[in-house]
Amino acid sequence: MAGILYVCATPIGNLEDITLRVLRTLQEVDVIAAEDTRQTIKLLNHYEIRTPLVSYHEHNKREKTGILVRRLREGENMALVTDAGTPAISDPGEDLVRACQDAGIEVTSLPGASAVITALALSGIHARRFTFEGFLPTDKKERTAVLERLAGSTCTTIFYEAPHRLAQTLRALAGAAGSDRPAAVCRELTKRHEEALRFTLGQAAAYYEEHEPKGEFVLVVGGADPEQLLQERQQAWREISLEQHMERYLSQGMDRKSAMKAVAKDRGVSKREIYAALLPE
Repeated sequence: MAGILYVCATPIGNLEDITLRVLRTLQEVDVIAAEDTRQTIKLLNHYEIRTPLVSYHEHNKREKTGILVRRLREGENMALVTDAGTPAISDPGEDLVRACQDAGIEVTSLPGASAVITALALSGIHARRFTFEGFLPTDKKERTAVLERLAGSTCTTIFYEAPHRLAQTLRALAGAAGSDRPAAVCRELTKRHEEALRFTLGQAAAYYEEHEPKGEFVLVVGGADPEQLLQERQQAWREISLEQHMERYLSQGMDRKSAMKAVAKDRGVSKREIYAALLPE
């Protein structure tokens, strides 16, 4: 019988933030696949766990994925851990999970610490709906797409960032979403010097121009005000003529009556007003 892959959440800072189930699993499996064995060995030594380790990270995942899947097929049980927190979240572990699922190998997830949820809970920013973007992409096209989504999003958005890029990222977020967008800058989560500072994006960008960022950061950015966003979109439509606006819909194959309704909705006015302007008596 094939083994089982256990996706195990480990502490993001405080070593006590680990479940009894994860500790038992780390002791019982045949091998632990770790993103950074140097980090994981500290955790294992703290809890006197002697299970063998194998490295599995971004730079060796192509060669190692098949090897680990084969070991699981041969009956070994395996734990997957990341540097800190839950594997497969902005982490190469997702490739191993997908490969196991494709191979018909059982995968189960053991929940625990997550920097995303920890920061969101600390932020005080609306948490009913949120998007996790991970690190802001370095690729210009992908970066632009993420910033455009942020500008038009009414839900909370969460980012990871390294200290040496923090100021630049905050400037980019403020430029895209507006300097008055609420934000929380969280650092060193669960550790002795944990902070969750509330700002606007503009204030955060200015603060970290003057203060050197230290530690790993999670940025929680509030969503745009829906009413304000609607007004901005309506105003943008009003900057083109009614005839141009109508032509956009007519060129898509929409009939004239439906196009008028769509134009009225875009501009935030009544259908009667559009009819009167386009079909004068």
